[in-house]
Amino acid sequence: MQRGTAVKKIIALVAVAGAVLFFVKRSRSAKADADLWREATAPTD
Repeated sequence: MQRGTAVKKIIALVAVAGAVLFFVKRSRSAKADADLWREATAPTD
């Protein structure tokens, strides 16, 4: 039974790591979009 709990822990860690990476990537993408929008709508002199 110990092997089963170890596998479950590993799966849980992988799931958490995947979720963290997903949200970090989404956050960076949103920041890049905001930067592009700011640059595109900046007044030109």
